[in-house]
Amino acid sequence: MADAKTILIVDDDYELSDGIRAVLEKQGHRVLQARDGIQGKQLVYNQRPDLVILDMMMPRMGGYPVLEHFKGKPDAPPVIMITANEGSRHKAYAEYLGVIDYIRKPFAMERLLEAVDKAFTSPNPLAQAQTKKPAAKQEKSDN
Repeated sequence: MADAKTILIVDDDYELSDGIRAVLEKQGHRVLQARDGIQGKQLVYNQRPDLVILDMMMPRMGGYPVLEHFKGKPDAPPVIMITANEGSRHKAYAEYLGVIDYIRKPFAMERLLEAVDKAFTSPNPLAQAQTKKPAAKQEKSDN
């Protein structure tokens, strides 16, 4: 693959993470791994990956705080969220935060590879997402 990318997998499930890593490396990508959101954030800043595959539920720091941290930052990498959570509210919140795709575990590797391809050919919603700021209160004066 002439256009190899650096992909960061942030997941505390060693078996799944190692399996994803093997598939992505076979595709020619450089793969980094982190076991929680804190390590993941550090690697994003230190290594500047082209894509992050992020688990929602992890010890120390889960996926949502990582997404909230990078939301709206122009240099944020695109993110694919993977999770065993079935809740539609979780998916809606992840999409609001700007994930490029949301994949429920267990999943076929082909599904993940499609999401990876999509991440490299689509605009990055995480970098484009605007953070909502509270509206300033207008003070009325009697003068």
